[in-house]
Amino acid sequence: MNKTLLLWAVLSAFVLPVRAADGADESIYSREFILKLMHRVNDYQKAHPRMKPDDRNWERATWYTGVMQAWKATGDKRFYDQAVQWGRLHQWQVGTEKCGANRLFCVNTWLELHAVENDKSMVEPVVKWLNTKAPNSPAGAKRWYLENDYSYADALYGSAALVMLTRITGDRKYMEILDAFWKDLTAELLDKEEGLFYRDKRFIARRSPNGKKVIWSRGNGWVIGGVARILENLPADSPRRGFYADLLRTMAASLARRQQDDGLWRPNLADPDHVPVKESSGSGFFCYAIAWGVNNGVLDRDACLPVVRKAWAGLVQCVSREGRVNFGQPVGDQPRAVQLEQTHEYVTGTFLLAAAELYRAARPPRPD
Repeated sequence: MNKTLLLWAVLSAFVLPVRAADGADESIYSREFILKLMHRVNDYQKAHPRMKPDDRNWERATWYTGVMQAWKATGDKRFYDQAVQWGRLHQWQVGTEKCGANRLFCVNTWLELHAVENDKSMVEPVVKWLNTKAPNSPAGAKRWYLENDYSYADALYGSAALVMLTRITGDRKYMEILDAFWKDLTAELLDKEEGLFYRDKRFIARRSPNGKKVIWSRGNGWVIGGVARILENLPADSPRRGFYADLLRTMAASLARRQQDDGLWRPNLADPDHVPVKESSGSGFFCYAIAWGVNNGVLDRDACLPVVRKAWAGLVQCVSREGRVNFGQPVGDQPRAVQLEQTHEYVTGTFLLAAAELYRAARPPRPD
């Protein structure tokens, strides 16, 4: 038995189903509750944008991946119409970031909409850009995903767009680009002993004030969230599924061991005392990806469902009456202090991702 399977066997034996944190009852796992909370959170973000109206960068794009998952889970057309409006505003162009991989974040939404609309204008700009010989495009550089001359784990999140492009165009080169990207960063940044990723090479030898490794929570959130999105879009018979499914299992097992009593994770996964406060954006990603794995049979339900339920209970406690998702670490690249009222558009996005999978897992309401 390999180490990952052994760990799940231990977890299955000792982790018991949990009730909601802070006295919340089972209603937080109901579809009615989840849908209302999704709208409250999303409506708050629409009323309190953090980026400029014409932004389509990674912060806003992450929010919209959550919006799209909310629509796909619930069928609520309000989410769908919101995403279409955003795409039309930007005429389906790639992102504006310097890092080429980040330019794919918004493209994920365009291609998910294409699956419904079958509108080639949603695809043409990204195909054109990917074929442009530039230092931040696969046609122009082998390591087109660098920022400041080094690779970093966050960039992996948007790469599911390459799987979707393969399906839409039939061109296998996009899968080759995807595999090279993931294998390069996995070889460089995955700590095999921890089953988790360093944010970038600067942190491999770095230690916290307590002498422990520095493994950033949200950095791993981008990775495991990206893995789930790739698996969602890969054909069931794809020979590539094994690599990504094994990575999801490895990371989920490691994360389960590091979940705190309140259901959430701390900014430094290797040292919860480094920044001893809960953090919602990384936790939202973890809840989403592990729940996706349970819902789709990739992860063991008995071992992982308690982790998901406990994480969701913790995330619910982060939402203010107005719908603001609190305790979201600001833009950064490493563990930092987090204040209660800190939030961002990407924090809302990770919450919606998690909520969508909890909605899928919940039993439909009984007919009247």
